[in-house]
Amino acid sequence: MKLLVKKFALFSCLAASILISSCSNTDDSGDVAVDYSAENSTRAAQADNVIENTLNIMENGYVEAEEGRSIANSFFPACTVITIIPNGEGGTIILDFGTGCTLNNGSVVTGKINLEYGGIVSGTRTITYTFEEFTYNGHGVTGGGEIVREIENANGFPASTVNETITVHFSNTEITATRVGLRMAEWIEGVGSGTWEDNVYRITGNWETTFSNGFSRSGEVTEPLIRKLSCVYLVSGTLDITQQSITGTLDFGDGTCDNVATFIFNGQEYTIILGL
Repeated sequence: MKLLVKKFALFSCLAASILISSCSNTDDSGDVAVDYSAENSTRAAQADNVIENTLNIMENGYVEAEEGRSIANSFFPACTVITIIPNGEGGTIILDFGTGCTLNNGSVVTGKINLEYGGIVSGTRTITYTFEEFTYNGHGVTGGGEIVREIENANGFPASTVNETITVHFSNTEITATRVGLRMAEWIEGVGSGTWEDNVYRITGNWETTFSNGFSRSGEVTEPLIRKLSCVYLVSGTLDITQQSITGTLDFGDGTCDNVATFIFNGQEYTIILGL
């Protein structure tokens, strides 16, 4: 699989959190065993969820501050201080969550996200993002990258293409997970409605996540992932993953908002818990 890092993001390899401590599968020759690590799989799910939600926070911060959308019913509560510093045709947006702020979808965040951007060129704008002591549900987030924001893409939707190098620092452990990849998100429902609650995104892309303990995983979206901003989990779509020298498919379901997905490997199905 070709990893498109330098173009412009989950997204993530969310095939994780298998509800068994380990299992072994043997191929047709009977001489290949595969062991699953429940601990590493859980961390992979947590990392993907943290990153996807962080990207949604950034995108909605920009949309509300610069494009003036969803202001009637903001995604951000009063504990979020949003500062806009103009600079010619561009500027800087600072999303400051202080020492603790619960967003309107229930996520708890702290610290700051900085978004710097230039002017609009041919209907697109490049946004550079960085973090300052930012945490999502207790997990630290560092790194950064660029977002190419399209006012309207070829399909007629507002869209963001993210080039990401983001590290998640898990709480209560020294282990970190760094995701490098490309994530494209189209805003397919709720545009111009004045509220964040009906916003729906279609996500494609590919990425690789490397853990400080040596575990790694790569993923590629094969059926667009669907994200409802009112839900902190993906609700449908499929992701092909490679980990521990095996490949499989993660199916996120039928559109229901829950923390359950299905991992399919060698014709067998495993229930996956995605949540924190």
